[in-house]
Amino acid sequence: MNGPGTQATQRGVLLALATAAISGLSVYLNAFGVKLVSDAAVYTTAKNGVAALVLVTIALLLGGRREAASLDSRSRAGVLAIAVIGGSVPFVLFFSGLAIATAPTAAFIQKTMFIWVAFMAVPLLGERLGLLQVAALGVLLAGQALIAPPVGVAWGAGETMILAATLLWSVEVVVAKRLLASVSSPLLAASRMGLGLVILLGYLAVSGRLGGLAALTPEAWLWVLVTGGMLSAYVATWYGALRHAPATVVTSLLVGAAVITGVLTAATSGKTPSAMVVGGYLLVLAGVGAVALLATRSRTAGDAARDPALA
Repeated sequence: MNGPGTQATQRGVLLALATAAISGLSVYLNAFGVKLVSDAAVYTTAKNGVAALVLVTIALLLGGRREAASLDSRSRAGVLAIAVIGGSVPFVLFFSGLAIATAPTAAFIQKTMFIWVAFMAVPLLGERLGLLQVAALGVLLAGQALIAPPVGVAWGAGETMILAATLLWSVEVVVAKRLLASVSSPLLAASRMGLGLVILLGYLAVSGRLGGLAALTPEAWLWVLVTGGMLSAYVATWYGALRHAPATVVTSLLVGAAVITGVLTAATSGKTPSAMVVGGYLLVLAGVGAVALLATRSRTAGDAARDPALA
């Protein structure tokens, strides 16, 4: 897994670990918020709206308007693509599929994103995977299978939509990684959520559910504000991590979010996870640690090989 430089890669790894922590907490909190809104698409749009407001404000304060005006046509097309394949369509596909899919299968499909990114990052981004890196990815996948085993696997329209959403988010990672070479992470994050929100609002309008936003209760709006704020932090750190570290590394480290969600759920529910699930948590932690260590060590070794003064 190659990266732009030792310090940059380390910064990316730290940001990716922060993203995983935010994601783990966010998934836990969303479990409460989504129960207050019967329509998942309405809840998602409201939550994304809060995130878009935060990220657009930050981007404007950092000179995003000037930067956006200076983008060439190719970069603008890429930014729009990110809004479609990252900030809108997959959300609709995912939550629509989740409503009709079998829970174990759905959970497992969505957690395979790091594998799809690895498949695409090697030929499209020029990232390299050695035997140790591949073994670390295998450990992560095994851990995920223990945490959310796809038992009683059934495949239908719901599973197909969730897989489509997962693949779109995987493609987003590759496109975003390329764009971040010329577009700042605050502008790209703001564009992803801001333009994506426009598409989501259009979807609600076309489907006759736009009124659902006005029908949200004060308690529901409180959860929307909390989870929307978490989403803005997630997207900001996610794109920051992608800017500095290889896409395969960043998406693999995000798998650690499952452990945080599981620990929080167990602590508040009073239910002890099974031995198999605990084993899955340990495998995920081992895999995350290995990916982080290999990402920083392999780059340091590569720098030393090119410059003997670093050895």
